Amino acid sequence: MAKTQLNVRVDEATAETARERALSRGVSVNRYIEELVERDAGEVGHTFVEAASDFMKSYESVFAEEFPEPGRRGGEGRPRT
Repeated sequence: MAKTQLNVRVDEATAETARERALSRGVSVNRYIEELVERDAGEVGHTFVEAASDFMKSYESVFAEEFPEPGRRGGEGRPRT
């Protein structure tokens, strides 16, 4: 993948922290920042999936009643006994 140059301004303490963290991981500052952004982007997707899952759990009974599974009786959302 082609690389694009990105310049950012941070205070000296942030810059030093980035240098130290990159060094401790054995990567360049560029790679360290790239990994942080990739991880952050992945977390956004994960957060969305978690929120969708929580929503589905909250409204599970409503969905089960509205859209009963084949072989289930009366929209109860429970298998026949």
